Amino acid sequence: MEKIRVSKLMSEQGICSRREADSYIERGWVLVDGVPVTELGTRIDPNQRITLAKAAQSRQDASVTILLNKPVGYVSGQPEKNYRPAATLVTAQSRFSGDRSPLRFSPAHLKGLAPAGRLDIDSTGLLVMTQDGRIARQLIGENSGMEKEYLVRVEGKLSAEGLARLNFGLSLDGVALKRAEVAWQNRDQLKFVLREGKKRQVRRMCEQVGLTVTGLKRVRIGNVRLGDLPPRQWRYLRGDERF
Repeated sequence: MEKIRVSKLMSEQGICSRREADSYIERGWVLVDGVPVTELGTRIDPNQRITLAKAAQSRQDASVTILLNKPVGYVSGQPEKNYRPAATLVTAQSRFSGDRSPLRFSPAHLKGLAPAGRLDIDSTGLLVMTQDGRIARQLIGENSGMEKEYLVRVEGKLSAEGLARLNFGLSLDGVALKRAEVAWQNRDQLKFVLREGKKRQVRRMCEQVGLTVTGLKRVRIGNVRLGDLPPRQWRYLRGDERF
């Protein structure tokens, strides 16, 4: 049986991200069949048992996940074209007053905080940022089929055939899209539920059936909803919430 890098196996098994795995390995916090592994790039049999030292478990338990209602004009990740990243909105002052999490805000919660998925600069709504590689993998991992729900305001005429194609039958960049759930929410707004996240997917899908998107808001990822979180504000993912 071909041996595989420890960090890759840890990511595949949902223990943590590869970057976190490398950090833990360097600190001697990764055990393979009870024996610490300290050399990056170490390969093992996939059937061997990987566990984390208590220090690594404590580090994971202390990591935070933040839910932000992103407004138009902010990019999800790195700054670009003079636009600011959404992470700059996460301050003590912008925390949602209705946040029921017992956590107290700390600047340490911003360290290593990364978006788990993109939300276009001209789109609004739920953006997840996390320090936890397990959650990042759950949301954007290679095999993730996490549902994402959008409310999409459109202009143009949509035939019954066009609506059927939005649900199934479109391709982007030469690749067939997974089945979606698309239905009218009201006279000028559609609800999209997708299980993949190609770049500007909703807008490009609409273009193919003759629609122009005039507003796009993400309202749910998995079991977590945007709810009454106001624009430009954020809250912590609570311990009782699961995507």
